[in-house]
Amino acid sequence: MNDIIIYAVIFLGVVGAASAVILYFIAQKFKVIEDPKIDEVEGALPAANCGGCGFPGCRGFSEALVKSVNEKQSIEGLSCPVGGNDVMAKVAAILGIVAEEKEPQIAVIRCSGSKENAPKKINYDGPATCAFAHNLSSGESGCPYGCLGCGDCVAACKFDAIYMDEVTGLPVVKDNCVACGACVIACPRDIIELRNKGKKDRRIFVSCMNEEKGGIAKKNCSVACIGCSKCFKVCPFEAITMNNNLAYIDYEKCKLCRKCVLECPTGAIHELNFPPRKEKVAEVESNVEPKIEVNKDQSLDTKE
Repeated sequence: MNDIIIYAVIFLGVVGAASAVILYFIAQKFKVIEDPKIDEVEGALPAANCGGCGFPGCRGFSEALVKSVNEKQSIEGLSCPVGGNDVMAKVAAILGIVAEEKEPQIAVIRCSGSKENAPKKINYDGPATCAFAHNLSSGESGCPYGCLGCGDCVAACKFDAIYMDEVTGLPVVKDNCVACGACVIACPRDIIELRNKGKKDRRIFVSCMNEEKGGIAKKNCSVACIGCSKCFKVCPFEAITMNNNLAYIDYEKCKLCRKCVLECPTGAIHELNFPPRKEKVAEVESNVEPKIEVNKDQSLDTKE
């Protein structure tokens, strides 16, 4: 009986030793040596893990940054929307390079189909998610391109930077938006776009995504883009393009002259954070001579 126990102990010991040796060689074969700068870079990031950089969390972004520097001595095309230029400057200092500053961006809602502008035509009775409603119908207003109003974008935002307006039924982006892009991905209608904040937070964009012909688009929404091309013709900077009955303003070419806003017949083009327009003052014609008032009691006789 004792011999059996001894043999069992010896057998298990040999198996354990052999397993340890095998695991050691496997570990040496497949071990991954990480650059210590990855931990430093990760420590400089905001740890939001929002995915706005295009990578799975801040760790994945750190690895991509270090790899990019090792391969091409540059981090061009890589940025952290949450941290902005300040964080990227710290990251660049750790990596021994200079980061190129990027224009801060913000999400904009490219739909004005509010309850007033796009009255309800049908009642949607189903799961209260935009993704589900998008697959079932064209929306309660009848516009197949407009906001569905279920708030998938609000649920996706980790920064409390967007909410649903109860009066209009449309999402509203707040100033604390970090342009992570989560709401853009969540919207099945693609009505949310990341655009440059612009000088003094001033922005001009077409708040409509409807590609239907003018009459049909206007029937469902009173402020829809009707593809008339008036804005396209009046723009002096070639910042507006027309595609599929819909105008689009390139924020990198737009100089914020606001001519297109006045030209749009439906009010589909929005201008944000601009001062009120000055009313035109009637000009006095230059050829009109000033009138001279004469006192009735004053004699015009110059005789002494």
